[in-house]
Order: sequence, then structure tokens, then C-alpha cells
Amino acid sequence: MVKRRRVIIMGAAGRDFHNFNLRFREEENYQVVAFTATQIPHIEGRRYPPELSGRLYPGGIPIYPEAELSDLIRKERVDEVCFSYSDVSHQYVMNRASQVQAAGASFTLLGPQDTMLSSKLPVVAICAVRTGCGKSQTTRRVCEILAGLGKKVVVIRHPMPYGDLSKQVVQRFASLADLDKHNCTIEEREEYEPHIVRGNVVYAGVDYGAILEEAEKEAEVIIWDGGNNDMPFYQPDLLITVVDPLRPGHEISYYPGETNLRMADVVVINKEDRAKFDDIEKVRANLRRLNPSAQIVDAASPIFVDQPELIRGKRVLVVEDGPTLTHGGMGYGAGLVAAQKYGAEEVIAPRPYAVGSIAETFVKYPQTEDVLPAMGYGDDQIRDLESTINATGADTVIVATPIDLSRILRLKPKSVRVRYELQEIGRPDLREIIEGFLQRRANN
Repeated sequence: MVKRRRVIIMGAAGRDFHNFNLRFREEENYQVVAFTATQIPHIEGRRYPPELSGRLYPGGIPIYPEAELSDLIRKERVDEVCFSYSDVSHQYVMNRASQVQAAGASFTLLGPQDTMLSSKLPVVAICAVRTGCGKSQTTRRVCEILAGLGKKVVVIRHPMPYGDLSKQVVQRFASLADLDKHNCTIEEREEYEPHIVRGNVVYAGVDYGAILEEAEKEAEVIIWDGGNNDMPFYQPDLLITVVDPLRPGHEISYYPGETNLRMADVVVINKEDRAKFDDIEKVRANLRRLNPSAQIVDAASPIFVDQPELIRGKRVLVVEDGPTLTHGGMGYGAGLVAAQKYGAEEVIAPRPYAVGSIAETFVKYPQTEDVLPAMGYGDDQIRDLESTINATGADTVIVATPIDLSRILRLKPKSVRVRYELQEIGRPDLREIIEGFLQRRANN
């Protein structure tokens, strides 16, 4: 009888479950004894349920805080630890590898052959080298182009299963009511709502094999809408990777963003309207060195404000996209740009007014000094966000998240929304590239 190799999967409620499903769930030579969780608040303490874990795990699999990793390795006599989350520096990854090896186990990173599913339909994947590069507006632009070419697209979004996993196996979002039906967090709404209001169907969940089967029933083209800087879960026929010249050098120093850069068919250099020329050229030189065959698209993400008069001369609170500030490490986003551009009298520092989990966020991510990250991973955190905003006494809240927060929060101040869309600069542009891609597919 072969001894099963004992494994812990390090994750953050997304890539970890996918890696288990594809690599370990039916593998009798391995026994996954635990998941660990980090990055996302309050996702540990659950179990990966029997409905998803399969016949080898009739009781499911426990999920522990990553802080307990070394003790778990020793206690569970673990042979191997599989690192399975994203948007961390190369230094961070190797620090975790050293921790795992010091505790006695091997450290592994699974690659595309073990983790990418194949589709019978063409797959266009949009990924990035960091959180906050502009994947979302790039994905929306790609969907717009394909729809204009008469293609029925279905978007499959990188997972955000932060609730009851047994109820999130396959989720389909076609209306705003579906967001309420599935009790979506703010982070989920930020990714799904912009697609829904444009008429795009979105799938997400936990089991990406089952998700693909359902999506293929109603699509002509599958769009992979990546999360963080993770690799696609599906083998892409066209991989578009977005880079950010506001963070030059990050494209070659974060995992697995560098992998996405090296694999890309197309690289979009975004935010050129706000970046320094030298930083743009540094990023361009890095991508040409690592991936000289990739097509390069130059682009900007200009901001649009619906009521700029609510900003001019006002005391404003800026609420930015949460993951961009936390996982992405940015100190500001489009909201602060809008406050400066439209002449706010004062940008209120939110830290003194933060309560509960929002106060904890400021401690964990000290770069968020002048703006408030729109954290909302559960009902309690949403209430903390609402209380923090209302305590500031702002004249206007500048909402620079992809959703209308006033649908979720009871805001005392007036609010104004900031939107941003991708605009290509020069040639080639994404339409030209996608038309060429579809023509090549038709000829094969």
C-alpha cells in the first residue's frame, strides 16, 4: 500500500480551491490535510465542504489561518506545501518557502499544465502583473469589441468565494438582482456589476470545471476576467496582460504577475496619461526583454465624473477600490485624482474616523493614508465602512469603486461617482488585434 503524500495548500479562497480540484481531488497518492488562508479577512475557520472535496474527503477539509502554518506542518507530519495565491513579491514567496522548508516540508508552485482547463470555445484571457493595473476596464473594452463584431461573450471571473462554499459551486449573474440573491460582498459586486449593466453574463464560484460546462452552453467566446495578478484557470487562445507604469519594475518582481508577462500574447501598458515618460519606457524595456514577441498596446484610463460641481470647493472623502490599495499596495486611485483635478477644498483623512475592521485595515495597510479603501468582505465590515464614511462629516463622498455604493450603504453625505474606461493610444489597438485573432481562428 502506497503511503499518501501529506499536503497543505496555502491560499486565500480562490486559486487554492482550484488547485485542489484539478491537481489533488482525485489523486489517491496525495492527502490534503488542510488549507491555510490569508489576505482576505475572516475566511479561515471554515471547511472545504464534502460536496466539493470528493470521495477521498468525505468529511471535507479544514481551513486554518496561515499564521499556524509551521505548527500545522509539524503536527500533521506534512510532506509538501503548495503555495496557491497571488499578488505577492518574489521576496515574499521565497520567505514562505524558507519557512516551509525550515519546518521540514517541501515547497511547490503548480504551473499551467496542472491548473489550466481547456475549452471547446475560443478563450480570451485578461490578466495583469499587479492588482489595480486596469484589468477591469480592459476586460470591458474586450467585451465591447467582441460584441460589436457580433460575438456572444460570457465572462468567467476569477473566484471570490467568501461565503458558504457549498452554495457557491457555480454562480451565474445576469441581473443586479442576482447580486442580492447570492449575497455578494462589495468586492464581488465591484467585479460583476459593471459587466451586468452592459448586458454581459458573468459566471464565478468554486468549481471551474462545472462553471465552464455551463458557460459554454450560452457563449461563442469565453472571456477570462482575472483576479489579482493570478494566472488564468483556462488555457487562453489569446492572453492579454496589463502592466502599470505607475509601479515600474513591479512587472518583474511579483508572483505570478511576471509569469503572466512572459506568457502574454498582448501587453497593454495602461495609465500612460498619468505616468512619467521614463517609467513608461522602463516598463516597455522590461517587457521587450522578457517577452519580445508580445504585441504592445499603449493605453490610458481617463476618469469621468458625473457631477464635478459636488467636488469643487468641498470637503471630500475619497473612497477607492479596496483591492487596489490592499493587495495592490497603491496609496491612491482614481478618486484622489478626481479630487485634485476638480478642485476639492480639502481631502479628509479617513484614518481618525475608522471603526472596527476598517481601523484594522489601516493598521495592516499603512499606505492608505489619504483615502478610504472600500472594504466589504461581509456584513459586519460593510457596516463598519458605512459608519466610517458617515463619521467624517464630509460634504461629498467621491466613490471611485466600480459600483454605486449608495445601493448598499446608507450615506449621509452626497456622493459622486468616478468612472474610468480604457482608451488605446495609437496602433495596434485592441480591436485590430482581436479582429486578427478571430480571422486566424476562422482560417484554421
